[in-house]
Amino acid sequence: MGSTESGDAQLPLLHHQVSESNQHYTKPFTWKAPALILAFEFLESIAFAGISLNLVVYLGTVLHGTTASNAANVDTWNGTTFLTPVLGAFLADTYWGKYKTIAISIIFYLIGLLVITASAVIPSLQPAPCNGSSCPPATGFQYFVFFAALYLVSIGTGGVKSALLPFGADQYNDSNLEESKKKQSFFSLFFIAINLGVFISGTVVVWIQQNVAWSLGFGISSICLVVATVAFLAGTPVYRVQLPSGSPLKSVIMVFVASFKKRKVEVPADRALLYEGDDADLSNGQLVKLAHTDGFRCLDKAAVVFEEVEETKEDGSISCGHPWLLCSVTQVEEVKILLRMVPIWVTSVLYAASLGQTATTFVQQGNAMNTRIGSLSVPAASLNSAEVIFMMVWVVFQDSVVVPIARRYTGNPSGLTQLQRMGVGRLLAVPALAVAAMLETWRLRSVRAGGNLSIAWQLPQFVILACSDVFCGIAQLEFFYSEAPVSMRSLCSAFSFLALSLGYYVNSLVVSVIAVVTTAGGAKGWLPADLNDGHLDYYFWLWTGISALNFVVYAAFANNYTVKRVAVPHSHPR
Repeated sequence: MGSTESGDAQLPLLHHQVSESNQHYTKPFTWKAPALILAFEFLESIAFAGISLNLVVYLGTVLHGTTASNAANVDTWNGTTFLTPVLGAFLADTYWGKYKTIAISIIFYLIGLLVITASAVIPSLQPAPCNGSSCPPATGFQYFVFFAALYLVSIGTGGVKSALLPFGADQYNDSNLEESKKKQSFFSLFFIAINLGVFISGTVVVWIQQNVAWSLGFGISSICLVVATVAFLAGTPVYRVQLPSGSPLKSVIMVFVASFKKRKVEVPADRALLYEGDDADLSNGQLVKLAHTDGFRCLDKAAVVFEEVEETKEDGSISCGHPWLLCSVTQVEEVKILLRMVPIWVTSVLYAASLGQTATTFVQQGNAMNTRIGSLSVPAASLNSAEVIFMMVWVVFQDSVVVPIARRYTGNPSGLTQLQRMGVGRLLAVPALAVAAMLETWRLRSVRAGGNLSIAWQLPQFVILACSDVFCGIAQLEFFYSEAPVSMRSLCSAFSFLALSLGYYVNSLVVSVIAVVTTAGGAKGWLPADLNDGHLDYYFWLWTGISALNFVVYAAFANNYTVKRVAVPHSHPR
């Protein structure tokens, strides 16, 4: 802590910071702003799920792609879709701001959806229907039009996903107690809006696509986004809009540059001699100092003070005269936090890849089963909507049963820590994929005996994965947000989307490799066009093993993870 004189000298600066950060709160709070944002998310969720949930079926039944290529194309597209939010978060935080990022992204989104709808309406943009067992594949031009539109949707939804939730949270002023309470409700309603949209799309829209017309199903998605866009833009006068604050990556680069330039400098044994800076020097803009930790000691060199880089203020404290040669302990610790998060994040990529089976191989497995339950025909993709219901049930079960029991044994008010919940989620992915493998083995035996299993037998694997997602998904979002440096929370929160993205790419790579390896010598392979001639069960067993290994690796890193700590104020500033 600085002296009284030093603290008084900083008051104008602090007042300027607070005033600047609260400029967008000069508009009075109105329920219309968050309501419009929630409505937008609900309709956008229907629109996006209307394309993504049944995409693998459309590629197979309309464009006549192969089983392996369809799964690879869907995984690649999903990977791109969840990669773009990282770029969107960077643009929103650094250049455009959240509102402008959403508005620009909607343009790409709408064009993509309208072209996809047109490709399902115009006969020349799709191949001729199958004639018996002969199914002519789509031409290069037909594929180009469809996938160009798909990737426009990726760009559009990426910008929306990265900015819409934080933009909604910006409508509430944390310094106002009443608004702060309403903000907590907003996050819950946002989660409900997402899942309700997926549920409606997975039941109603998917059924229309497969039983009425693909063009009508895609058209519903387009109409939903048009209505959402009109409502969102109509609310412009009531929104509280924050301006971008600049790139948070500069401080990270400064630490690496300073530590490299001073690589021959010895780190003092007394860590209190490292440069801590004062409140005005903090990079996170939140007046929060982080405590020094012992890991990654080479980076501590960036905070070593020597005469060439130090400047002494009138109050006797040390200031950084050369920011690219001297960084504060807090800046160094922010970089250490990012480095510690990397191994945890890597395991989340493989976890996302295992969850990605629900959009590809689970749907393909369901299509190969008896999709009639009584007199009702159930599209395989609609079981993803059933998973949403299971997730809501598991949320209630976790809060009412699991947490109280865990709290009794651990003494933790939350029951389980974030890392423990993420571990449970990763562990549950193993039995979920094992159940899928055993079901496929049973299905193949049934087919060879002249029968077929009901698609209802897929429910257990969806139930287990829903439980896995409840434990891991929510905890993972909390982890990347709470552990992240304050100035990088938006970007670190986008790590979850990046993990999903790379997970889909991993799926695409694995499918492609398996297709090549298992078809060598003219064999039909594990994933032929007709799954009755293949071994999808072997593929599921492969992912069971990958998920088990991923859990072991995660447990090792989580057990040695150092949680972020706030520094205890010193009596003398350094």
